[in-house]
Amino acid sequence: MPDLEDLYREIILDHYRNPRNRGELDTPPAVRAEGFNPLCGDEVIIYVQLADGVIEDIKFGGQGCSISQASSSMMSATVKGRTVEELQRFNHAFRSMMSIEPDPDDPAPVNGNSPDVKLGDLEALKGVVKFPVRIKCATLSWHTLTQAVEEAQATS
Repeated sequence: MPDLEDLYREIILDHYRNPRNRGELDTPPAVRAEGFNPLCGDEVIIYVQLADGVIEDIKFGGQGCSISQASSSMMSATVKGRTVEELQRFNHAFRSMMSIEPDPDDPAPVNGNSPDVKLGDLEALKGVVKFPVRIKCATLSWHTLTQAVEEAQATS
């Protein structure tokens, strides 16, 4: 599968070099959350603006490795315009894909998608599970977005 791995590598590099939704949003109305991975120094800042349970706008900032920054870009492009419920399904499917050990109580297949969730470019990150120390790089933006959405829901 070297061709597929090369394609995935190109998708990751494209999102790293040409990030989608990089920037800031005014707070308020947006909520700002920060995530930090002390193991490698990755920093992610997520700005999210909710309106009627929909992610109306999302931006990210910070610095870090190509995996953390590409994952932030892919995540923001995937969830922008989606409902919080859809976000939760994407988050679950992505975290399941990033799992090393199967969770017997998890209805979603490990290292695969739920049938109703198509991860798109995010699937390019599935090779990260071969490097367990990098999983935190790929999931940092998802944890930070979850924190931002919870804060936005609590203040609305």
